[in-house]
Amino acid sequence: MLRNVLVTIGGLLLIAGVTGLFSGYVGPGVVCLVWGAILVFGIVYEHYRYKKILDRPPGPDWVRSTERFVDDKSGKTVTVYVKPVTGERAYVAEVIGQ
Repeated sequence: MLRNVLVTIGGLLLIAGVTGLFSGYVGPGVVCLVWGAILVFGIVYEHYRYKKILDRPPGPDWVRSTERFVDDKSGKTVTVYVKPVTGERAYVAEVIGQ
């Protein structure tokens, strides 16, 4: 819900920026374009950047951390695995008895 509101606000800022540039208000038009682009592209990037939740641990060089959380979308408890060499993180849905 909040994501949709922010994308809408960003889109309106982009439209206001283009309108401002064509109307001769270059300064405010550029400001609206920049903030609109930050909002829209930031939200879209965050949406695609969010990692998928795996069904099983990623591999032998991954270490199970103590960090756990409940995923908002699936309602599953998720355990975070870390690859110590790179610091990369993987999210694994907990299985009963694990």
